[in-house]
Amino acid sequence: MTEGSTVSGEQHVTLVVTAHAGDFVWRAGGAIALAASRGERVTIACLTFGERGESARAWREGRSLAEVKAIRRAEAEAAAAVLGAEIRFFDAGDYPLLPTPDLTDALVGVYREVRPTVVLTHALADPYNLDHPAAARMALDARVLAQAAGYPAEGEVLGAPPVFFFEPHQPEMCDFRPQVLLDITEVFDTKRAAMECLAAQQHLWEYYTELGRRRGVQLRRNAGPNLGLPANTFGEAYMRYFPQVTGRLA
Repeated sequence: MTEGSTVSGEQHVTLVVTAHAGDFVWRAGGAIALAASRGERVTIACLTFGERGESARAWREGRSLAEVKAIRRAEAEAAAAVLGAEIRFFDAGDYPLLPTPDLTDALVGVYREVRPTVVLTHALADPYNLDHPAAARMALDARVLAQAAGYPAEGEVLGAPPVFFFEPHQPEMCDFRPQVLLDITEVFDTKRAAMECLAAQQHLWEYYTELGRRRGVQLRRNAGPNLGLPANTFGEAYMRYFPQVTGRLA
């Protein structure tokens, strides 16, 4: 995803705003690994550990809340390290994740500090998980506030990085239509290794492996006959929120 232009010499930086500890792996692990493989900076803003809504296995094992958080934090840290990204935890509490001025302000601080050239986050609709659109809305709000010269946050005013929504678990129910298909074949093994760090959600390992393969099929069909993509291509799907700015249609 290179549609967003950058100032000459400026480092390309990806900011991923994710509701729960595992979301960034399933939905954007390929994009993260690709960016990191190019030597680019990737920062993950993880708003919650997913301790209440996405850690059923740990609860069935009789773990305490503190233990569940520790398990999910360790898993997310390990997955981020495999992908080559830095991760920051906000411990905002999930189910529900409640947008607050303080949490949005903290995100503004991250935007102005890391100065992303691209932002990845959840889609704005998800009838099965209210935390995901809440995270997306805060990501978008913080992006706007970080651009405001009068907003009282440290750091320089931000530009306007493009925003991509990564694919939700049930895209048809979330008004998600693939607009960008990212070829992650060269880093899929890395993504799979990161997925396997998330033992609390082991049931999703094969699901997202197969989804990557299906998106790879679509990628090959839409790429044209001259790219020579292998049959076992893997992909990730994204939607744009803001218009693409370009001097050439391609």
